[in-house]
Amino acid sequence: MIKQVGIIAKKNKPEAIEASRSLAKWLSSRGLEVILDDHLLKKVKGDWQPISQAHFAKEGLVIVLGGDGTFLGAARLVKNGNVPILGVNLGGLGFLTAFGLNELYPVLEKILSGTFETEKRMMLTSTIIRKDKILAEYPVLNDVVITKVAIARIIDLETSINEHYLTTFKADGLIISTPTGSTAYSMAAGGPIVFPSLQAIILTPICSHTLTNRPILVPDSAEITVTIKTRKEGIFLTFDGQVGQSLKAGDLVKIKKNHFLNMIKSPFKDYFEVLRTKLRWGER
Repeated sequence: MIKQVGIIAKKNKPEAIEASRSLAKWLSSRGLEVILDDHLLKKVKGDWQPISQAHFAKEGLVIVLGGDGTFLGAARLVKNGNVPILGVNLGGLGFLTAFGLNELYPVLEKILSGTFETEKRMMLTSTIIRKDKILAEYPVLNDVVITKVAIARIIDLETSINEHYLTTFKADGLIISTPTGSTAYSMAAGGPIVFPSLQAIILTPICSHTLTNRPILVPDSAEITVTIKTRKEGIFLTFDGQVGQSLKAGDLVKIKKNHFLNMIKSPFKDYFEVLRTKLRWGER
């Protein structure tokens, strides 16, 4: 039974602030504990609790109001993989935030009555190691991207799977993606669409200089190690397209499965309908 609801909303979007205000009052009137992220606490008046980066209660629910970018940030914030997350689209594409604002309250009635389904979405952990020291570590829901900054320069990325040499990608970069992220940058670079509940990791080179370097799927048990072989500066790593770190020659990037995100499934549309609607998949 849901007892605690956290609200995370897109910053500096009046529609998200107003929707959060109405939602917080609606939830509170039903006896639920409401917790808000930091920027909402300053703008939504009331006796609310601040969101904690530690853990949500087992009886909790997280509602994300915004676009896919807001949802990706929330996925990194919520570390309890048992807590269901509901994404409400206030942005453009809305592939992860599959619910519209007009569907929010009917869906919440179902959730509070316990009649809802969730889907486990795999997350990855990416660790940067420089001279045997951990430089940075982040969880991601979509992808880890290693790319060049300078124009017209190919970079060399030596890649191993479970310490077995795979290949050295000579390309503009490399995308390591979850199935959830297969419809994001990986797809734009020529990678496959992978059903989101499948347990696999996708490696997609960006503009490979070798015709035989094609995207490859590896099992979710794989630990991927990418060694930066290019000596020149201008290589960058991004986590879900939101957080970044510059890389140097000799740096190691290790990627492996993290925990699962517990996404609430829409009772109104299935994954293939989302593909057709959001990406116009299959149209002629």
